Amino acid sequence: MVAYNFKQQFAPLIKSGAKQQTIRGPRKTRHAIAGEPIQIYTGMRTKSCSKLIDPDPTCRAVLPISIDGMEVLIDGVPLMDKELEQLAIADGFNSFEELAEFFEDRMPFQGFLIAWGNWLPYWTPF
Repeated sequence: MVAYNFKQQFAPLIKSGAKQQTIRGPRKTRHAIAGEPIQIYTGMRTKSCSKLIDPDPTCRAVLPISIDGMEVLIDGVPLMDKELEQLAIADGFNSFEELAEFFEDRMPFQGFLIAWGNWLPYWTPF
């Protein structure tokens, strides 16, 4: 089982179900695999560690994502204006501009979009 840690700013959105995805870079250990449970925390490795979802949700999809300025590709497919905004909001940001600022120092970004729960981004083939 794979665990993901989130900044406290995202905790209310995850608890409410408004945020059911995360964008992550490559990691030394593997990412989740679609169909397996994942653990979602805030404050891991601290005294204030808290599990945000119980029972553990199921990973629904793991898709490659690249972010470079105003261009985003998910599984090789470019997102258009409205889709960029929807991606940002689904990931817990108020706008795509805010998401781009969050990733600014890591661009060009290559990673994975990991989705859980009953929700999936509308652009996925599932």
